[in-house]
Amino acid sequence: FMRALSRGLSSAPRRPVFVVHGGAWAIPELLTDRSVAGCEAAAAAGWEVLRRGGSALDAVETATRILEDDPAFDAGHGAVLNDRGDVELDAIVMDGKSLNSGAVAAIGPVANPVSVARMVMQRTPHCLLVGEGATRFAQQQGVPLLRSSDLVTAEAQEQWRDMAAFPASVRQLFNTHPSTASDTV
Repeated sequence: FMRALSRGLSSAPRRPVFVVHGGAWAIPELLTDRSVAGCEAAAAAGWEVLRRGGSALDAVETATRILEDDPAFDAGHGAVLNDRGDVELDAIVMDGKSLNSGAVAAIGPVANPVSVARMVMQRTPHCLLVGEGATRFAQQQGVPLLRSSDLVTAEAQEQWRDMAAFPASVRQLFNTHPSTASDTV
């Protein structure tokens, strides 16, 4: 069966497919239209790179930068704050031909972490740089650091304030002092 299937597929003309998704999360209704429009814009930009003869890696980086520049997504602009109220971003790219990859994790506030991930892949012997090392590498490559406030929306700041207040609310609403606390039975 598999040989017959593969023979049937090999005779069909192959056309490239370019798919963009805006992350794996429950998109709030307020962001649905903006998320769809952002994905469509990213897919169109990536497809245009391919149409002009650019590489798949160029197309992926271009499309991802579109998403990172759109505050409807939580990558780059639109970033979510960590527990300290700082921006830390992650990105990874892979070259499908060579299977080389590059990634950054917990990098400081840069507009387009995907481009730094590509630099890791193409300019270093490493596949992953993390935290201060990733941020320092970006600076050494001429990537400007932004202020966290340049990447964070008012909604994300409000969400961070609510989450930061959560432990205090729990202590206030529930008796957690060791001498008087009780657990459920």
